[in-house]
Amino acid sequence: MGNIVEIENIVVGHGCPLVLISGPCVIEDYDTTFEIAASLRDITQKLDIPFIFKASYDKANRTSLHSYRGPGMEAGLEMLDRIKRSLGIRILSDVHRMAEIEAAAEVLDVIQIPAFLCRQTDFVISVAKTGKPVNIKKGQFLAPWDMSNVVEKLSSAGNHRLLLTDRGTMFGYNNLVADFRGIKIMQDAGCPVIFDATHSVQLPGGSGTSSGGQREFAPILARAAVAAGADGVFMEVHKAPDKALCDGPNSLRLDTLETLLSQLKAIRAVSGETSDAPGM
Repeated sequence: MGNIVEIENIVVGHGCPLVLISGPCVIEDYDTTFEIAASLRDITQKLDIPFIFKASYDKANRTSLHSYRGPGMEAGLEMLDRIKRSLGIRILSDVHRMAEIEAAAEVLDVIQIPAFLCRQTDFVISVAKTGKPVNIKKGQFLAPWDMSNVVEKLSSAGNHRLLLTDRGTMFGYNNLVADFRGIKIMQDAGCPVIFDATHSVQLPGGSGTSSGGQREFAPILARAAVAAGADGVFMEVHKAPDKALCDGPNSLRLDTLETLLSQLKAIRAVSGETSDAPGM
């Protein structure tokens, strides 16, 4: 099984409670981002689910040159820092360039390496050298067993607080498929594994100048992943996904999340993957 990783007061791994990483794809403005973060905090506190808030300050890998990317590093990190301090929550965001790493490490509790950058050796080692917990997404173009090489790169910097996230694998054009065998395979690389339920139903570039998605299937994949032993679930949410400036088609409605999380927590318990399981 994967190792246990501590992130401030959150513990991720086998035998630990299911962790939720969630938030809007990108920071649209402070008030919207704060409202989503506050709602997620309240829901997860009610359900006693460890929670890490996710929002990107710059989406550098958008389909079109004209797509909304976010407020940028300086303004975005300032907003995330304010939200973190106001709500008392842990924060995750992604970095895309060497120049961002130092500033991001000052604010973020978890630094995320995007799927498209998971093979960039110098970049992933530089992120690991910050000493901060790292969530690295498996590239859509990699097999689950390939992630052991990525783990070796990160570990070479002396950082072993690593999470691996599966976000689906390429299947033809504009489509992804989830292979739940990958959860166990990647855990065997020595890291807790998070399943990204909403990016796994994304249709990259499927709408021509933007990505499409099939959000109706995200809850199905999330339930299957938890039953298969995932240590956490990653889900992008929005108050009004159809109006979201990024990844709306694959984002879940915020007001549907509590029911789904209750189901996921119950599945985690009966699967025997947590110390909360009956009879343990």
